[in-house]
Amino acid sequence: MRSIWFLAACVGAVLSLGAATAAADSMHPVLGAKLSGMGEHGVVNFQVKAHDLCWTFNVSMKGITGASVRDSAGMVVAKLGSTYSMKHCAMVSTKALALIDAKPASYSVWLDTKGHPGDLRGKLFAGMAHM
Repeated sequence: MRSIWFLAACVGAVLSLGAATAAADSMHPVLGAKLSGMGEHGVVNFQVKAHDLCWTFNVSMKGITGASVRDSAGMVVAKLGSTYSMKHCAMVSTKALALIDAKPASYSVWLDTKGHPGDLRGKLFAGMAHM
């Protein structure tokens, strides 16, 4: 009897792993955001690669200290590295990636400077952002 329960648990684990992989494969290939604030403008484009969220910022603003993806309440959902980098990847939880992908417009990208958190902000959308 134990072997049947163990077999059922193993099958369930394999199926849930397959579902998570399928969900990651069906995510939007590219997400983007047009950023603005404090008289500045820019864009960011994201690609999901396995458990990594990769980004490329195109902004002219100087003095950026950090970047993050935040929900509508301003809570950090994904921190984009420990310090700002124009182009890089960071490991993000599968749950966070699934939430962002399900409703991109519910999330914003914030760029912080030393004096002003969220100086540049923009709503996420499915597709590539252009200047």
